[in-house]
Amino acid sequence: MNLYQCTVCGYVHRGEEAPEKCPKCGVGPEKFEKLDDEKASLIEKSRETNEIHMEIFTLLSGIADLAEAGAEINLDPGCFKIFEGLLKTSTEFQQAILAEINGHVKKGKFN
Repeated sequence: MNLYQCTVCGYVHRGEEAPEKCPKCGVGPEKFEKLDDEKASLIEKSRETNEIHMEIFTLLSGIADLAEAGAEINLDPGCFKIFEGLLKTSTEFQQAILAEINGHVKKGKFN
């Protein structure tokens, strides 16, 4: 499979050839350029990495919800400390994931 990038809006298409029409901005195939292997590989790796980040983000949301519920029960100081730490850590990693994905987008790695 090849990757083609719209030179107008930046949309990246995966296929044997450029699409008939850009789904984002509507231009024809003449406005697409085939990406070289290095650029295509970087985009594919970034897509995969970002999918992993999003999966972990979702799991961390569940952990944060459970930690918050456990903290609200407040059974004893030891339990509370664990839940509080999990809530803090999961929230921090969620923010780090968002920042990392944002960085990929700004660098043009994720299209």
